[in-house]
Amino acid sequence: MEQQISVITLGVEDLTRARRFYEVGFGWKSVFENEEIIFFQMNGFVLGLWIKSSLADDAARDMAAGSGAYAIAHNVPNKTDVTVAMDRLVRAGGQITREADAPPQGGYRGYVTDPDGHSWEIAWNPAWPIDEDGHVTFGL
Repeated sequence: MEQQISVITLGVEDLTRARRFYEVGFGWKSVFENEEIIFFQMNGFVLGLWIKSSLADDAARDMAAGSGAYAIAHNVPNKTDVTVAMDRLVRAGGQITREADAPPQGGYRGYVTDPDGHSWEIAWNPAWPIDEDGHVTFGL
């Protein structure tokens, strides 16, 4: 099987509130939306925001809070960009769960949740270059 991700879909309670976080906070533009879902074309995959009850029906599973442990990362090109991005996300409805600091493994990172509690790590890692298309390359 090919090692790739096509779509990541996040279940949300309020599509308008979620749209504000992603469009105002991250500055992203949707490529499709209707009354239940919004899609953002990312660098190599699609991010979807779908009304949680519809996602639960589609997946035939309970989508209650706490149904999985994860963090989605958004890497930035400079250390100072971490706090700038986190502040912008908070103004767009996010909540800081960990202030930005330097982890033992290097770099600089902090955590913000979107209005539905999805965890986003905002990170700068000098060993992980970001190319002109926004792709991050694993490095040590």
